[in-house]
Amino acid sequence: MVLRALEQKIEALFEGVFGRAFRTNVQPVELARKLAKEMDDHRTVSVSRIYVPNEYSVYLSPPDRQQFEGYEASLLGELEEYLAEHAHREDYAVLSPPRVRMETDQDLAVGEFGIATRMVQPRGRRPSSDEPESQPAPGATMIYRPDPAAVAAVPVEAPPAATEPVVLSWNGERREIEKPRIVIGRSRECDIQLSDANVSRRHAELRREGAAFWIADLDSTNGIEVNGKRVRRAQLADGDVITLGSTDVRFSRE
Repeated sequence: MVLRALEQKIEALFEGVFGRAFRTNVQPVELARKLAKEMDDHRTVSVSRIYVPNEYSVYLSPPDRQQFEGYEASLLGELEEYLAEHAHREDYAVLSPPRVRMETDQDLAVGEFGIATRMVQPRGRRPSSDEPESQPAPGATMIYRPDPAAVAAVPVEAPPAATEPVVLSWNGERREIEKPRIVIGRSRECDIQLSDANVSRRHAELRREGAAFWIADLDSTNGIEVNGKRVRRAQLADGDVITLGSTDVRFSRE
């Protein structure tokens, strides 16, 4: 039940952000399940315990990795928590809390991903006689490919219908949003720059999914609120007020 709850948390955290447009891409919950499988497949039995890898490298195609831009740190944290809970449930021994890294592999196609594992002793610690030694490099990479039947079952969706103009307004300024994805923050590189010391350089992302708009926190220091409620992500309705730092930004559909 605990693992299922964590899977649902991973799905909930990212489903609204990526929506149906990414059905054929690598899905976060599938990464979680295959990481657990790799943990099971790379067990080492000692005299009294069963050890499993504590370092996991996930390899993604460039488009698949790009879909996690701005959310990668959150996803990795959720995957590490999932692996730790799986190890606890199976009574596995780990040399340190599981760590997941993400890499880009140009040779992988969209929907494919690879996983390599490694046993790593914590730095400065000598292994006991019962513990496995550190592996100098990850083992062979296991490549996972999407199920062709599952991909074929995904309906081809029509392009999203034209939506009414969307406007963000704050501190007397007003900006009509025409792009499907914009980043809001303090940096000059952001699509919308806020002069607020409490706003992170890349604070939040506004994303269009079909006719709906979502706001998502980009691991900012102070987080975001929608209508006074702290959220990681939320679907927006006309008149909603997004608070970033000390700045209130009103979302309007005109």
